[in-house]
Amino acid sequence: MGLVLAMSVATSAEAREEPRGYGDVLEYISRSWDVLTRSQSSCEVVVDPKLGDRSVLYLPMNLPEPASVQALRQKCPQVQVQRLPQVITGPGQVDVRKLQAQGLLYLEHPYVVPGGRFNEMYGWDSYFILRGLLRDGRSELAQGMVRNFLFEVQHYGSVLNANRTYYLTRSQPPFLSSMVMAVYDEGKLGEAERRAWLEEALPYMVRDYEMWTRGAHLAGDTGLSRYFDHGEGPVPEIADDNRHYRDTVWYFMQHPEEGKPYMKEVPVGTKADSPVNPVFTTQVCEQTPGTIAVECTSQQAHTLTEDFYKGDRAMRESGYDVSFRFGPYGAGTHHYAAVDLNSLLYKTEKDLERISTQLGRTADASRWRERAAQRKERMNRYMWDAKRGMYFDYDFTTGQRSTYEYATTFYPLWAEQASPEQARALLSNLSRFEQPCGLAMSQRKTGAQWDFPFGWAPAHLLSIEGMRHYGYDKEADRLSRKYLDLVAGDFRRTSKLPGAKTGVILEKYDVVACTSEVDVTKGYRANVVGFGWTNGVFLELLHGLQQEPGHHEKRQARPPARERRPSPSRGP
Repeated sequence: MGLVLAMSVATSAEAREEPRGYGDVLEYISRSWDVLTRSQSSCEVVVDPKLGDRSVLYLPMNLPEPASVQALRQKCPQVQVQRLPQVITGPGQVDVRKLQAQGLLYLEHPYVVPGGRFNEMYGWDSYFILRGLLRDGRSELAQGMVRNFLFEVQHYGSVLNANRTYYLTRSQPPFLSSMVMAVYDEGKLGEAERRAWLEEALPYMVRDYEMWTRGAHLAGDTGLSRYFDHGEGPVPEIADDNRHYRDTVWYFMQHPEEGKPYMKEVPVGTKADSPVNPVFTTQVCEQTPGTIAVECTSQQAHTLTEDFYKGDRAMRESGYDVSFRFGPYGAGTHHYAAVDLNSLLYKTEKDLERISTQLGRTADASRWRERAAQRKERMNRYMWDAKRGMYFDYDFTTGQRSTYEYATTFYPLWAEQASPEQARALLSNLSRFEQPCGLAMSQRKTGAQWDFPFGWAPAHLLSIEGMRHYGYDKEADRLSRKYLDLVAGDFRRTSKLPGAKTGVILEKYDVVACTSEVDVTKGYRANVVGFGWTNGVFLELLHGLQQEPGHHEKRQARPPARERRPSPSRGP
């Protein structure tokens, strides 16, 4: 299918310019969907590369054993099937440390995984994967993935970080309503089917939304929301990267002022005071001046605080693991109302308004419209810096905005909550993020994968589509070409490596050096092949370039199109 698509792109009379020879990449993407698809009929679907080879599949407590699971038992004797210990209505209700073993959570339909060590269905990755599936004609697979998320809300209490037991304590950025509406707006369903689709999804969208707007996910008294994980202590899913917490301790030892809230020294030989509070012992060594002699004279022992682990876990719910946006190693994530999260909740409220209107529920539509208006006002009050022309995360524990410039400042454009004046100000700051091969996440080179000089597929799609919403097609086209050429160029470079049979698409790229050869020193160091959301974003950005100016598709109904604005005077 990818080859046919490439040919149609090259010959389309509607395209504004000749595409840049992406046929080989499109063919790879088309093949990749099948490679990355998992279903309950496969023994390998249960395997977790992060924790080893033990294969355990968990069913919801009150779900009759499906025929597919019975068949899996027969086909895969090494797979153990167990039940969760209780009915779950929200995150954190099961103490996953008490489970006999960690395992895969059952889902009804096949799904696409990101690739590599990520062998399960992820919460926010799946939105960008789904967009690619719909663009590539894989509607049935896309619909099944959405139904899997509805199943998660029903049986596991929320859209999960991913369908593993150790993720029962947290979610990921809320894209559920965007996924539902992407399928709805695709146009493959008949009118009756489209209405049934909305009616099926609506109660689960509301339940998932309410999880973000109550209890622990509230950002103090701001009326906004924060990322929060209900678990305690170190996360188990980085067992294959056991350097992470030790590296964190070492960083805080080198930067004691930054480490004060998050680390404390304990006597050498101290045992962990709980299973979730390990002790890290380091040797203190000195080098004799003018020689290569090193003498290690003493040891020190430290523990990371409960507050650090709460921030670490909340950072992972945000999806931006690891960045220094919320402090070193994301340690303060749970102290902030986040721009991206609240933009997505605004969009959810607007989607629910639209759905309620479509279903004739006018009173509900009015309530959702009011909630969206309130969130917009609060975001402007707490997050918008008119002097700097950007949105910043808000630390509700100190009552201060962050000053950390981050690419999530463009989320309000994608959610269409920014005013035309705010959009103009944001675009005047585009040069602070734009690099030779796309958008860098920040201006801070911290060594973390979600900071400078790294660029990511979701940030490109959301920022570029946000620019198109406000008429900045010139900037959107330029950034699209940069990122497409980066991915395609690197694909061809990797195809020439010794032993390579084809090029590959990867998780992350250095948008300054224009390569997938990334130098990550904090957090995840590997660059994973696959890669689900990069595939989807590549297809969508290419499609955006092929549209006539002013005719870009709207996947969500919004107020009438705003007046097209002139391009900002500043730019790269």
